[in-house]
Amino acid sequence: MTNPSHLLYTAEHEWIQLTPGADLPTEPVRVGLTTFALDALGDVVFVDLPEVGTEVTAGDACGEVESTKSVSDLYSPVTGTVGAVNQAIIDDPALIAADPYDAGWLFTVTPEATAKLLTSNEYEALLD
Repeated sequence: MTNPSHLLYTAEHEWIQLTPGADLPTEPVRVGLTTFALDALGDVVFVDLPEVGTEVTAGDACGEVESTKSVSDLYSPVTGTVGAVNQAIIDDPALIAADPYDAGWLFTVTPEATAKLLTSNEYEALLD
């Protein structure tokens, strides 16, 4: 299982499209679930995402992911404002697992501050 090196990760198995070591962008960036989380969840059947314009806080729950195995909270990796949600995965939740690091993104947020984020190597070490 490989996690793209150009993304940052949380211990709660979300990824965010931030470049390691770069300044916080002023434009919205994508947030998604890692393949590890998706393997643990099984088939995703429903997603409840934050609404556009919602202020989210790093480390706080901001939605839910329901699968055939369980319902899990979705945590925001950053503090900021939600800019968009991925309507395609709301219409077809299976798309999350089909392409988790591209078309299966969950929502975008304009980050103001981050939680503790991990590089791909640090995240993979956490999984061992």
